[in-house]
Amino acid sequence: MTQPTVSAPAGTICGWRSDSVDHWGGIRYARAERFAPPSPMPPVERIDATVPSAACPQVTYPDPMLLLPGALTGLGVDEDCQQLSVHAPADIADGETLPVVVYIHGGAYVNGAGDSPYYDPTIFVREQRVIWVAVTYRLGVLGYLPSSAGPGNLGLLDQVAALRWVHDNIEAFGGDPEKVTILGQSAGGDAVAHLMISEGTRGLFRRVISQSPPLGIATGRSDLFDAMGRRLDASGRAAGPVDHLVSIQERVGQVSAARRSWRHMGMPYTVQYGSHPLPAEEDLDAAWAQAAPEIDVFMGTNVRETAFYLPKQVAAAGGRVGVVNRSIETIIRSTSDKIFHASVDSFMERHWRNGGHGFRYTVDWGPPTQYYGAHVIEMPLLFGSDAWRSSRLLDGLDWADVERLGVELRSVWGEFIHTGSAPSGPDFLDIRRATRALHA
Repeated sequence: MTQPTVSAPAGTICGWRSDSVDHWGGIRYARAERFAPPSPMPPVERIDATVPSAACPQVTYPDPMLLLPGALTGLGVDEDCQQLSVHAPADIADGETLPVVVYIHGGAYVNGAGDSPYYDPTIFVREQRVIWVAVTYRLGVLGYLPSSAGPGNLGLLDQVAALRWVHDNIEAFGGDPEKVTILGQSAGGDAVAHLMISEGTRGLFRRVISQSPPLGIATGRSDLFDAMGRRLDASGRAAGPVDHLVSIQERVGQVSAARRSWRHMGMPYTVQYGSHPLPAEEDLDAAWAQAAPEIDVFMGTNVRETAFYLPKQVAAAGGRVGVVNRSIETIIRSTSDKIFHASVDSFMERHWRNGGHGFRYTVDWGPPTQYYGAHVIEMPLLFGSDAWRSSRLLDGLDWADVERLGVELRSVWGEFIHTGSAPSGPDFLDIRRATRALHA
């Protein structure tokens, strides 16, 4: 088997080749003690990058596992999870440089992994001719809970460290460090929006693709974080075995949110304003306005985002079909607007108003089920990997149609990555440029 090898500042990195794409996995971009900021890795002579990056320790949440079974198949789990993978076309010519995508996975900041089989970038890399870098970072209590044990935003700092590694090393893989796009979905979409205003990221990327960021529940969390931190401290588990620590993650978040902030119950772990590297909450508008002229943004939502969480809503309604038919749709439309649509509209309006270039998109597509237009529904089109064939999210759809429409969506994403522009796109993808068109 061919073993692609590159000589980078980090060391000589050895990977593997499959499906006309070269892969390097499990590359350590930083190292950190528990509840401590990451430190960059010193150069080494040789890096064996022949296995995927390990996932951060996490609990199994029923909703994503129901719709995305086997999301961590083939991956190890390691608290020392500051790892990334690099994927490149196998036929890069001498002297050729390609744009770079740095992928920040979603999962409400509590689950997921950069190298999940659902995020296999092979098709995207081959079709769009990009270098793809998938980042794994600390989650939940390990990455996003300020307490007496340590600061918040450690997962975000991991991402900043990964971007620095990419800037310093990606040229060895055929990537252009001046043409980096950071791409994320859900919590990953939230992350890339906040990386725009994180200290130390200027010049590390030129473009942002933010898919379904839940910006409508990003603010007003200081009391919740205080309560969560106190609950973690009282548990006495901060310094114990990692599985014992992670086992209380759900209780720390949900109990605190139920008592302090119901609107944040679906996502209690997230970035903390006023903690390095982010500005204070009252300075957010000014920070994003200042960043706008330097960063192209492609940001959008799906028409029925919160339908992804429909099982919880049906259970809350007692499973009564009449109630479900009449009120659940109202709940979906209302919560999708509050959590996703309205805040994305506001973000893009501010971006354009302050001299930023970019596009606001909407995905209106999906199966003929309750998951039409739901959160995550664009992801099978973005990746097209075989893992999606087993997802209940696509029940009622012909896989050939998913493949066909995926080509169309990926071409739009690829055009933005390469040029910063966006074509009109397929019928199910509404792309808008002018602020006045948002409410037309």
